Formats: sequence, structure tokens, C-alpha cells
Amino acid sequence: MRRRRRSALAVASLGVVALLASASQATASQGSDEQGSSLAAAATPLTASNFRYTLSETSSSLIGALDAALPNVSMSTVADDGNRTPSCPSAPSVTHRTAYYCWNEGDRDTSAWYPQGITTSSDAFAAGTYEGKRINLVSWYDHADDNIDKGVRISVSNLSASASAPPYRHLLLVEPSGTAAAPSFKPIDIHAGGIMWYGNLLYVADTGGGFRVFDLDHLWQVSTGSASKIGRQSDGSYHAFDYKYVLPQTAKFTDSTAGGYAQLQHSSVSLDRSSSPDSVVVSEYRSKDELADGAQVRTIRVPIDYTNRYLKPASDGVIKATEAYRTDLESVQGSTAINGEFFFSQSDGDDFSNPTSDGDLHTFVAPSGSIVRHGDALTVGAEDLSYDPTRDYLWSLGEYPGHRWVYAADASSF
Repeated sequence: MRRRRRSALAVASLGVVALLASASQATASQGSDEQGSSLAAAATPLTASNFRYTLSETSSSLIGALDAALPNVSMSTVADDGNRTPSCPSAPSVTHRTAYYCWNEGDRDTSAWYPQGITTSSDAFAAGTYEGKRINLVSWYDHADDNIDKGVRISVSNLSASASAPPYRHLLLVEPSGTAAAPSFKPIDIHAGGIMWYGNLLYVADTGGGFRVFDLDHLWQVSTGSASKIGRQSDGSYHAFDYKYVLPQTAKFTDSTAGGYAQLQHSSVSLDRSSSPDSVVVSEYRSKDELADGAQVRTIRVPIDYTNRYLKPASDGVIKATEAYRTDLESVQGSTAINGEFFFSQSDGDDFSNPTSDGDLHTFVAPSGSIVRHGDALTVGAEDLSYDPTRDYLWSLGEYPGHRWVYAADASSF
């Protein structure tokens, strides 16, 4: 997870003592099994209700004005309009690998954009398809190499067309701006470290702010031909840095805490359909240095309402987490949960020639199980996680140029 050029979040100690592995457990870890698994500390339960969210929505008149000004298209239209063909020069080294694909050469190697989050049409609907197609979505943040910050783009990969080399197209995330009389839009300036698709809504993690929410029922086609124009132009046309389609932000969930807890860093997000009700799992990324300075690493679960696709309030009307743990795992890039078992992806450096720099997978059974490390189970630069229950696929991806596979592992094998 390459950091955006912005100041780090201040972290306050929660005053909760981390549980350390006992000496005997450490000895057992040194004798890990042949799959590279080992035990670490147990996760520490936290007061879940201290993590909270407040909903705000984009002006409906502004959305309506843009609906009227721009052609609306469907997700299936975008999926069928793929203009890039992936190719893989090699296969990724992934424990229990079940599927993989790549990007085209330009996207595999570019330093201008970095892929981060992943979600699938199995998140959108339990049947596994959206508008009749099996689709994967991946978020990328702009590294602004050209001194123009384009924000966040989403790759729409059509796995119904090809499972091993799905054609794809990028679309741009935008935030509506202007007025109903002169509507426009601007880029989304966030890291987009994790994404989660639920019905017609796409949730995007906003590191220091909670979630941005985008509505696929308002997916717009814009003019192309200029890599530097964004939003409404003087001639009445709309551009998006030469991207053909844009997806607008329609809501935001701003996070807060109570009980003296430090603000949660929203580094990743995933959907858990095995919980009741369906829920969202969020985890933090913290570096080794941040942990040494007193930062903590936490993961929470928040219920979500399938009727309106929004985070679900408690009986008192406040949106609150229902489960929370402190893990203090370094460099967590993604997380999810399946039938009460949590999964965490962990990046482990960028020494590409050294197999020990491959990403690790950690698991623990809530609420009191020990965290189990599955060493080097993922690729170097492993990022977000997403679970597809229709095929028992645990999806992840790599972020580093030249090492950008998208891949799935058999979740039940861990």
C-alpha cells in the first residue's frame, strides 16, 4: 500500500494491553507445519459500539441534473465495452490457488496508477452475477506522475466473457459539484484501499473519513478526447480525463468513535454474507514504525441492510459496529470473514527476488482463537480481500508494477 502524499493520522493509545504469545506458543511457532502456518497472539476483543458512523447524502437535485445532462448506461453495458485485453507473462505463486488473471502490459507496469481494492458480483448479489454477468471490480489510485491528480478509477473485468483473460475497461469515480442549474463533477481524492459492492452500491474505503458510496443506478457516459479535462466544460460537454464512463458519489458514511477510542483508519473493506444480517468488515493498515510508536491495528464488523444497501442502524438509530478486535498485525492490506473466521492479507516488503517477501495470510476464529499465520501464501504486494461464496474463492491482488496478478485461493483450504 503506497501512501498518498499527505500527513499521517495521529494515533492515540486506547489503553488496552495487547495479548502477547506465551513462550511455549512461540516455541510451537518455530516448529510450524509444512504449509508454513504458525500461531501468534490471540486477538483482543474491544467494545464494538464505540465505533460509529453518520450518513450524509449527495443532493438529489444535483444527481438528477446530471442524470438529465448525461446518457445513463448500465453496468452490463460497461462490461461489454471492454477495451483492454489482459495477458499474463507468468503465473502467481499462491497457496491453494484456484484462479488468476492479469492486466494488459501498460497497466501491469505503470507507476502512474496503483491497484488496491477488489470486490465481485458475488458481493453485489448472492447469485454471483450482476445484470447476468460475472464481474470483478478493482480500484486504483492515481500516483499523479503527470502532476494531475485524477483520483480513483475502477477496472470493470468481464469474467463472463473469459475467466482467465477477462476483457476490461476503466471508469472514473467522481464527486458531483456545482449547482442543479450548472451541474459538474470532480475527482475523488482518496487512497481507495478497499472496495465492497452491495446491490447497486459501491462502498470505497476513505482512509481518514469512513466510506464513500457510489450508485450504479447513476452510471454516466461522457465525452472523450482530452486527458486533462474534468467535469462540465464551457461548451456544455462533460469530460473525465479521457475516461468514457463515470460513477458518481451519492452518499458518505463518516466514522467517529466513543469511549476514548482513537479514530479507525479505513484501509480495507469487504462483505460477509455468512453473518446474519450481512455485514461489512473493516481493518486498519499500520506499518512497523507506527506500531512501535504506539499505534494499534483493529478490525470491526458493521451490519448492513439489504433493503436499502446502507449500513444498518442499531435500535437507538445510531450506526454502530457489532464486533471489534485488536490484532496488532503489521501491514494488513485486506480482511474479510467467513462463518466467524477472519482472514487478513499482509504485505511483506518488495524484495521481488526473495520468496519471503511474498504476502502472508492470517486467520483467526472469533472471538478467542489464536491468530494463525500462513506464510508466503499470497503474492508480493498483496492487497485487499474479497470472498466469493458461490465458488469458495478468496480473491486478492498485487499492487507493485510488474507483479500485478489478480488471483483467487480456495478459502476452505486455510
